[in-house]
Amino acid sequence: MIEEQVKNYLRVHGFETLQLKAVLFDMDGVLFDSMPTHARAWAETSDHYHLGLTESEAYENEGRTAKSTLDVLFQRNKGRNATEKEVEEIYAYKIQIYNKYNIETIPMKGAAELMEKIRKDGFQIILVTGSGQDTLMARLQKYYPGVFTRDVMVTAKNVKTGKPHPEPYLRGLQLANTHPWEAIVVENAPLGVRSGVNANIFTVALNTGPMKDEKLLNEGANVLFHSMQEFCEKWDELKKDLQ
Repeated sequence: MIEEQVKNYLRVHGFETLQLKAVLFDMDGVLFDSMPTHARAWAETSDHYHLGLTESEAYENEGRTAKSTLDVLFQRNKGRNATEKEVEEIYAYKIQIYNKYNIETIPMKGAAELMEKIRKDGFQIILVTGSGQDTLMARLQKYYPGVFTRDVMVTAKNVKTGKPHPEPYLRGLQLANTHPWEAIVVENAPLGVRSGVNANIFTVALNTGPMKDEKLLNEGANVLFHSMQEFCEKWDELKKDLQ
């Protein structure tokens, strides 16, 4: 099945071959089991500011920068984008709620093992996240020591346009000094999948949330797994088809 998806990807994009050199990872819902808390924090923040965002919708908008998320809500409720002051205030409130519930961030089962496999195979690992929290590095170093440094990270602070725009993953390709046919994207959210697909990169979807598989497949995901552990177990098989 994976081999057929690779052939289809190459045919659609007109690439001759897929030669894997880098793996571009989203963070929340991929490296960390943090999306339930993020969704809850966004929903409570939305209630506080009367913006009408449900937890389910928070999942579907995961991957956007805070500015992009709030612009969507402000356009829907107020007919305008959020100001910088409003974004700063509301996002600070959201982080406060998140930290109240998120006593300990839990890494996804299988993620650390997968990182080791990828590093041993000699591929680059790049982080591409819509998060801009200052605690990002400390969290990554605690659970994935030595894997992520500032020079291999694309965050909300490094892009003008967040997911689903392709810019975040195009920036990831630049950091890895690779072409689209030399990398894969690993994503858990519809907008993140669309961002990877829009960047012409082979995109692996991980359905680690409450969504139906179709939500991710309809955005163009090339293959789908139901957990990071499953992806880790299938890594060697996938790797053979990507070289």
